[in-house]
Amino acid sequence: MTIPPALTTAQIDAVRVHIKKTWKTLTRSHEHLLQSAKDTKLDHKSNTPWIVYISPSEDCPNIQTVLERSLSSKDMQQLEIRTLPPEVEAIKEHGLLYLPGPYVVPGGRFNEMYGWDSYFILLGLLRDQELELAQSQVEQMLYQVQHYGTILNSNRTYMLSRSQPPVLSMMVLALFQHTQDEEWLKSTVPILEQFYYYWVVPPHLNAPIGLSRFYAFGEGPAPEVLFSERDEEGKSHYDRVKEYYKTFEIEDYDVSLYYNRENDELTNLFYRGDRTMRESGFDITNRFGPFSADILHYAPVCLNSLLYQVEQDLGQINDILGNTELEKQWRDRANIRRDRIDKCLWDEEQGLYLDYHFQSGKRRGYEFATTFYPLWLGIASQAQAQRVVENLSLFEAPGGILTSTHVTGNQWDAPFGWAPLTLIAVQGLHRYGYHTEGDRITNKFLAMVIKEFERHNTLVEKYDVERCSANVSDEISFGYSSNEVGFGWTNGVILELLAADGKKV
Repeated sequence: MTIPPALTTAQIDAVRVHIKKTWKTLTRSHEHLLQSAKDTKLDHKSNTPWIVYISPSEDCPNIQTVLERSLSSKDMQQLEIRTLPPEVEAIKEHGLLYLPGPYVVPGGRFNEMYGWDSYFILLGLLRDQELELAQSQVEQMLYQVQHYGTILNSNRTYMLSRSQPPVLSMMVLALFQHTQDEEWLKSTVPILEQFYYYWVVPPHLNAPIGLSRFYAFGEGPAPEVLFSERDEEGKSHYDRVKEYYKTFEIEDYDVSLYYNRENDELTNLFYRGDRTMRESGFDITNRFGPFSADILHYAPVCLNSLLYQVEQDLGQINDILGNTELEKQWRDRANIRRDRIDKCLWDEEQGLYLDYHFQSGKRRGYEFATTFYPLWLGIASQAQAQRVVENLSLFEAPGGILTSTHVTGNQWDAPFGWAPLTLIAVQGLHRYGYHTEGDRITNKFLAMVIKEFERHNTLVEKYDVERCSANVSDEISFGYSSNEVGFGWTNGVILELLAADGKKV
């Protein structure tokens, strides 16, 4: 196995300096409101204002006054401040959802705050001693639950109907390690519980097996996809999906549920599945069949592992706050979930954690890097961890960890690798004592990212980990094919891996 050459201090320092500067360019606050409100993912008539919606539970006139103080009159003229209607269906024109404090966006076309990106961004901010911004990042997540009902996929009105992987409790505890502010920690508990219950009651809960699924609300095509994810011929992502259904035989699921061949139309269930796949954060992959259209019928490894962590985190928080009885209740919930994960999601024969199909009662044999989540979060037994490690060669590539073992033309499949999944795999390996493997993958990923940084002078969203390249657009057939620069979670993961590698920040 080829080992990449050791990185020099000068190479590492150059990336660190770049990341430190990038936090500033990726930060959005009141003074950047016009910049934040602009959204390249939607059609926008020139010379019309960009809309910013404020929660109906807020004091709208007061916020308008605050914004007028922060912005020039020229900027304010290009904005229209509205109160968010109580029913999502009543929104006719989409806009930005107001957040009171500064936050870091991923970068590129993602010019708003994202749910699970924010966890990896937070790790980077904490490593870089950006404590004030780190605190604000967490506060904006808590604000979303209070004022918009859940952590949103992102703070745009068309995202009100879907959440993202539940990482809020991990963010709260990561910040608390730095602040040790018990009063603040106590204030987060009702919000953490509210977000937890979003996931553990129907329709997110599959009651018969006691595990949860992703489930987005809203009907029809996702607005941001319809407008912005078009190819050179002007075909939308959904046009390309229909062509795929017309051309290929599919055995993964009953295609008639998702595509009406007679009318050449995608069904309502397809669009619900499509929105739900975006809630999962893995858009797009064939993990749940082509385009993950069948995701509604699965208990995913990633989501249920994260919910186990939420239960453990609420146990830990109650322990810190001296609530022994509540701590025990949360630990008991986590133990029950661990047993259910073991029963439904662990595949002894394959030696991997796999997603569970409710209707057939079978696991889907689609090898995906989420198999490392139960190692990352301490759910696996030592024997299970060993089996996963024995399968490491399925995922290990010259540049780190492959997302899946299937080349599909989707960005969340082979040959692509992403910073968060690499960190999850590395931390999972270290947790179970597989330090040689963890260090090897760390070194491969850092070597690739830094080589490409030196070539392009930027950090990006995803990489081809087979070719060790940031040039991925030609290989992506569905969704958007660009490789966004910035990039929030790549920054955070690099700093985390460097710190773990003994190169202290």
